[in-house]
Amino acid sequence: MKVVYHRNVAEYLNELVDILYDKEYFGFKEFAYDYVDWIFEQIELSIHRKVKKQAPRHFEKYSQGLSYVVYKRNSNTSWYVFFLKQEDTYLIFYIGNNHNCAQYF
Repeated sequence: MKVVYHRNVAEYLNELVDILYDKEYFGFKEFAYDYVDWIFEQIELSIHRKVKKQAPRHFEKYSQGLSYVVYKRNSNTSWYVFFLKQEDTYLIFYIGNNHNCAQYF
């Protein structure tokens, strides 16, 4: 299994460290890095085992025919990973959380 991230997704996850630290979700930048690493690790280790669902139409702006899986980080935050599967490769087109995605479900 291989996971490939769209450039915009990779950029967002790199920026997420600064966002989390600047908005004081974490008191130390190292903890923000750990949080983002957790997202990468969950995707890399388990996307092929998660139950996938068809993405709502709103997310077609990222690509047609997307599926998504959900990773629950804690009681307040779930991460939605939108992707296409081509043979044994998962192409990740968008990642968002319940704070910016939930209204579209």
